[in-house]
Amino acid sequence: MIKCMNLKDIVKQIIHYYYSLKLEHIGNNSYIHPYANISGNTKRIYLGDDVKIQAYVKLLCDSRIHIGNNTHIHENCMLITCGGNIEIGDYCYINPSTILYGHGGLKIGNNVLVAAQTIVIPANHIFTNKNQLIRLQGDTKQGIVIEDDVWIGCGCKILDGVTIGKGSVIGAGSVVTKDVEQYSVVVGVPAKVIKQR
Repeated sequence: MIKCMNLKDIVKQIIHYYYSLKLEHIGNNSYIHPYANISGNTKRIYLGDDVKIQAYVKLLCDSRIHIGNNTHIHENCMLITCGGNIEIGDYCYINPSTILYGHGGLKIGNNVLVAAQTIVIPANHIFTNKNQLIRLQGDTKQGIVIEDDVWIGCGCKILDGVTIGKGSVIGAGSVVTKDVEQYSVVVGVPAKVIKQR
């Protein structure tokens, strides 16, 4: 018996085939919306199985992007490597209008929830010399690590050199400038521990 395919399934298969030629790897049942923008060194982009890249997502790769299985990148997100690698684990949800930079390296573990409009930037301007333009003083690029089972609330800013420990919760609107111990709940600008889970 011949199974008829609807137009939506046909389009998904065509897109999957196209990206199987363009990317380093695209796993089984992974889907990239037709309005997503994937550019740069696309042969250094790896998508695991059941990855969903939604409309108006931008992946700009000049080094490496690795996205694990069952991870969803929602509408209007940007992943921009800026010379560093971006690695996202399995079962992560990156919610709308979030920006993830690579710079000094960004590593996100498994089962991480990132709420909308969060910015993660593993770089910072140096400004110690008041007699020199800030733009000429260079940057720090220490990198950022977000361990497994972390929930980052809406509108957070995660800055260079930070490790967020396993099982932590970052309250909405927080600015994280220092390491966060495992299973901590932090809030504020700058973020401070209010309790342990």
